[in-house]
Amino acid sequence: MLTRVKEDTKLGRKTKVALTVGAAGVAAWAASKVVVKPEPRPHKKALEFNVPVVLANRGGTTDAPEHTMAAFSKSAELGVNGFAIDIRLTKDEEIILFHDATADRTTDFSGNISEYTLDELKQADAGYMFLDEQGTHPYRNKGEKIITLKELLSAYPQMLIAINLKDSPDTYEGSLIPSKLWRLLEETGSEDRVIVMSAFDEQTDRFNLYAQNKVAIGAGNDEVKKAYASFTSKFGHLYKPHADLFNIPEKMGVFPMNTESFISFLSNLNVSIYYNDVKDKETFEKLIHQGAAGFITDNPKLATEVIQQHTD
Repeated sequence: MLTRVKEDTKLGRKTKVALTVGAAGVAAWAASKVVVKPEPRPHKKALEFNVPVVLANRGGTTDAPEHTMAAFSKSAELGVNGFAIDIRLTKDEEIILFHDATADRTTDFSGNISEYTLDELKQADAGYMFLDEQGTHPYRNKGEKIITLKELLSAYPQMLIAINLKDSPDTYEGSLIPSKLWRLLEETGSEDRVIVMSAFDEQTDRFNLYAQNKVAIGAGNDEVKKAYASFTSKFGHLYKPHADLFNIPEKMGVFPMNTESFISFLSNLNVSIYYNDVKDKETFEKLIHQGAAGFITDNPKLATEVIQQHTD
């Protein structure tokens, strides 16, 4: 009997401790709700649209070679709002539009982009490897060139451009490109019509040291994870966004990024969501209904058709 009393006493103490800890947690949560208020991101002119935005990924990759004037021209004719592009630095430190670290997949050149000067890369056939639906190469020897970011900004002065910094921050090119990009945007007066993104949060942080929040910033992988963790916790009100745009897929691993509640969570903080892996009409329509601000797509024709129907 004495042993049973001791056990009951121990259980009672454990229960009291658990209740005390739980009460302290609730009190801390309640106090934080009172003291800490959400801090929405400042408005960025580049993201001020009244309808869902369509950005052609790499200019559109289905009907013309990626990152070429042919691709940008075709997408512009469809009525897209702009383009999502990748940039890299050449050997002579010029900013070009290019996705891969090497030239092999899309051109008749081979080897690292960083080992070529701009003049050398201008000799490459940027349409050489493009295959159409019939399995032919309609853009070979048609004069499609690798182009610079400055050339694109000049050719499409009214378009929104989402710029993805591809060079890793631990490379020589990656260490230089944030400052060089800022100087180019400032020189061309493009600060209000671009979004600067990178999978590497460090790259956008470096860029923003120069830009000082004058340019819309896209979230890197770490920022997206931090936001989602905050959203799924009881302390979402403590989350302070460091980006103006989330360019994300519908799912990251097993975690759904396409729920109306997650979109609302970010929208209330003045953070826009563009989805980047949508391939069918039904999904476009669902995400528009749930509040998606835009899409970065390889199929701008389908996206513009759906949004046109939505706004009519």
